[in-house]
Amino acid sequence: MSLRLYVESPLSAGLEFALPEDAARHVQVRRLQPGDDLRLFDGAGGEWLAKVTRMGKRDVDVRVDAHEAADRELPFDLEVALGMPTNERMDALIEKATELGVAAIQPLQTERSVLRLDGDRAARRVAHWQAVAVGASEQSGRTRVPVVAPVRSLGTWLAAQPDPAPHAGRFVMSTGSAPPLARAVSGVPAGRWLALSGPEGGLTADEEAAAAARGFTRVSLGGLILRADTAPLAWLAQMAVLLSSPA
Repeated sequence: MSLRLYVESPLSAGLEFALPEDAARHVQVRRLQPGDDLRLFDGAGGEWLAKVTRMGKRDVDVRVDAHEAADRELPFDLEVALGMPTNERMDALIEKATELGVAAIQPLQTERSVLRLDGDRAARRVAHWQAVAVGASEQSGRTRVPVVAPVRSLGTWLAAQPDPAPHAGRFVMSTGSAPPLARAVSGVPAGRWLALSGPEGGLTADEEAAAAARGFTRVSLGGLILRADTAPLAWLAQMAVLLSSPA
């Protein structure tokens, strides 16, 4: 299988350019040579056939050839906002969420968050997580890279959410008497699907109430207690099945 690489700049047939540093490193690790094929994508749909034209010690030049249509994305947008688990678990969560087709990820600071980030440290972690999403998109065959948003507090993020339309597709992961996800999804018109999930220890009752006030419906993913890094993935997988099944 040809090496697949994401490039932020728009691509077009005949374009010749030097790959960004990270992408060039992948080419060098794979020991590609001038004339070898690779595939590039820029997030605008499909992917581009390309060839290596020059290998330097640190840089790699390529030429873009033909565009190929490729439709491997989910036909609906699934977004998750989550109380951040510890670093290693967050890395794995972003990787797997990307493989499952997530469109956007919002890291949140909540009352029970173990991981606390702000300032430059937060910006560095978000840049790292975005790179994890890029790598997972390249590996999994996706033609779109999910956006990892800057870290925000739950209260600030909720306040910025648009006023919900009736039967908005917004869910908050809960337990106990919360209805199952399948029942909550039934009858909701297609649109933006958004899930809010808590950190280790879950959301507090006040945080769940604040989410409900912004149009989030309490839902359960089943009778088992899921870890903070498992619940968003379970939601993504269940939603992909529910929304893809015949009515």
